[in-house]
Amino acid sequence: MDIHTNRPGWKRYFPLSLHGWLIYLVSMGLASVFCVLLRQVSSSDVHVPLIFILVVLVVSLLTDGYFYGLLAALTSVFTVNVAFTYPYMKMDFSAYGYPLTFLTMAAVGLAVSTLTARVKAQEQLRRESEREKVRANLMRAVSHDLRTPLTSISGSISAVLEGGLPPEQQRELLEDARQDADWLCRMMENLLSVTRIDADSTAALHKQEEALEEVLGAAVLAFRKRNPAVAVTVSVPETPLFVPMDAVLIQQVLQNLLDNAVTHGERTSAVRVSARQEGAEAVVCVEDNGVGIDRRRLEHLFDGTPHASAAVSPDASRGLGIGLTASRTIVEAHGGHISARNRPEGGAVFTFTLPMGETEHDHP
Repeated sequence: MDIHTNRPGWKRYFPLSLHGWLIYLVSMGLASVFCVLLRQVSSSDVHVPLIFILVVLVVSLLTDGYFYGLLAALTSVFTVNVAFTYPYMKMDFSAYGYPLTFLTMAAVGLAVSTLTARVKAQEQLRRESEREKVRANLMRAVSHDLRTPLTSISGSISAVLEGGLPPEQQRELLEDARQDADWLCRMMENLLSVTRIDADSTAALHKQEEALEEVLGAAVLAFRKRNPAVAVTVSVPETPLFVPMDAVLIQQVLQNLLDNAVTHGERTSAVRVSARQEGAEAVVCVEDNGVGIDRRRLEHLFDGTPHASAAVSPDASRGLGIGLTASRTIVEAHGGHISARNRPEGGAVFTFTLPMGETEHDHP
């Protein structure tokens, strides 16, 4: 798999952009000014090649592909020779030792640029491989999760249409079908969020500073309507926490975690939602008093990997892959982190963080 696969031919390896040109020009300019200033306090120019090799490294790290790193390596050689080697403002490779020095500098610069570009390419390939794995797991989770509610909806409607059932039982079957249909809608929202953010996380987020307790309150209110028998408590600090976020997506994360607490907690009767500030992050926790999480699932809880026990109890694992995978995707797109653990006294705790104080669109 190639990086920048949407770019044809040489553009995959030599992408041009205004961002890249700015980094190249600013880095070369700052290095030149710094060397001029050092000349005022030192008569030796031995430090100049090292400074420009550092520029090559910085440019290579901050830009994509090979072009800007190679350009920085070549122009650094000529800049050092013309501007910082006697006779000044004149190309001269005749002085003793200079040819070897400049050839060595050019070789080191080219090597650094090439190695840096390759390391970045390998890192991109690793990320793409992880994304492909998540996509494959997500598709398996979708195929598994769709089967049970669709079968239930079809069966309930068929039973009502065939007639012969008392009105109370017909109403119960239609209510079950409605709940399954609502669950399917939420699942599709999760799936759309994953695919939308994965395609372009910057464009997908519409971040504004929001009062975190208001977002928590909206999610809890919707949850209480669906689960009136479950006691929900909310704990937030007295001072409001204003967090840059896409409020719709973060509310979706909270609803996923709340629904998960009931669906997979099995005997959950109480849920606690809390928020606090730790350093430069807002921390949100969703705790339940259910049965907790199977230890075998904890490692792959957020990557959509179906568990073997799903074949035994489809309803118990329904939605576990898509909802939590979507939650991780949304939280990480915000620059945060999500995790889960079991409580010693029973039940599970899901925790996610959101960075505070930045309103720009982030790209994980």
